[in-house]
Amino acid sequence: MASKKKSKAEQPVPVAEPKPLGNKAYEKELRRLHVELVKLQQWVVHKGLKVCIVFEGRDGAGKGGTIKAITERVSPRVFRVIALPAPTEREKSQLYFQRYIPHLPAAGEIIIFDRSWYNRAGVERVMGFCSQEASDKFLAGAPMVEQAMVDSGIILLKYWLEVTPEEQERRLRDRIDDGRKIWKLSPMDIKSFDRWDDYTRARDAMFTATDTAWAPWFLARSEDKKRVRLNIISHLLSHIPYEELPAEPVKLPKRKIGKVKASEHPFRVIPELF
Repeated sequence: MASKKKSKAEQPVPVAEPKPLGNKAYEKELRRLHVELVKLQQWVVHKGLKVCIVFEGRDGAGKGGTIKAITERVSPRVFRVIALPAPTEREKSQLYFQRYIPHLPAAGEIIIFDRSWYNRAGVERVMGFCSQEASDKFLAGAPMVEQAMVDSGIILLKYWLEVTPEEQERRLRDRIDDGRKIWKLSPMDIKSFDRWDDYTRARDAMFTATDTAWAPWFLARSEDKKRVRLNIISHLLSHIPYEELPAEPVKLPKRKIGKVKASEHPFRVIPELF
């Protein structure tokens, strides 16, 4: 018996992609969120909280821009960004997690990892820098390490920025053509460019093994850089309990100026070209 044709009312309605966020709306909302991040910073210091935020994703997914949006209006002594270089020969001989542990937060710190121990599940696995066995052992052990982190009082947030292959290619080509961004394009980016499916399999294996109740992964669509920055900041603010601390009114005191003679030192003033 032939199946009945679905009526128009039963047909799935396609979800329209949101329009790109304009600069004015973006800057207004980002300013509001920056104020909240300052409140969070003060609360973390006041309460001695320990916060660890992990950013992972493919090359060109927008990790760096998102981290910059989070940190540009807060103290680098509280919000510390960790972006480790390739391991040294000595570090290669250590327990894998050993090079990351010294960077975990102490009381009053928010540590942001721009790529993290999950390199072993991603680039090292795909590009052959470690064996399949080593990667599998990492995936089996990572949840236990993260359980220990959480049990010690660390608030752990893990973000994966998801980008389409078309948008990734557009961004990588933009790096090639823009002298301000060429430093972002590493030889490894070029080598891994045609490994999309390999990275997809590695990502899925990582999610399956390490998306736990105590340290879940949060996926953020990063096609629109402005939207993903606002969405992630809003999300992390909602997942770290904080309160606004009462502040005393600030009043500048009167200054005594003009009682010191002008200096006779021959200052080397830079040329004023602009």
